[in-house]
Amino acid sequence: MATLPNDIKTNYPLPAYNYRVEIAGKNYAFSDVSGLSVQIETTTYKHSPTENGKSGPVILHMPAQRQPATISLKRGLINNSDIRALYSWIAQIQVNVIEKKDIFVRLLDEAGQPVLSWKVLNAFPKQLDAPTFTANSNEVAIESMTLMADAVVLES
Repeated sequence: MATLPNDIKTNYPLPAYNYRVEIAGKNYAFSDVSGLSVQIETTTYKHSPTENGKSGPVILHMPAQRQPATISLKRGLINNSDIRALYSWIAQIQVNVIEKKDIFVRLLDEAGQPVLSWKVLNAFPKQLDAPTFTANSNEVAIESMTLMADAVVLES
């Protein structure tokens, strides 16, 4: 039985290599994005009921606050890259003074149209690493940036 293109679009998983990262309205080419996760802290609640002849502690686990997200972005450096924009963003950080930005990571279909979008809310850089330089290697120069964000939400 032959598989039709429409069946592939609706029933097959989307490839993870086809995505776009947008920071403050500008597209950046990153080779790796990780940390798009939502995590909730839990609180333990203990009490000792004495109803219905039962006694002893009852332990309940309840959701608490949402934890901030830590997003990692990696990309290869090219000669005419806009590396200065990312460095100037982290360089302007002072105590309690930072420009927080919303970031979108969009998973694309084969036509380049967004299928799913993750919105990273109020992100700011907390680490920016220059490439590791090794004279006896022919690997690509990779810079990485770590961001702290209030939350990650899935947009339709």
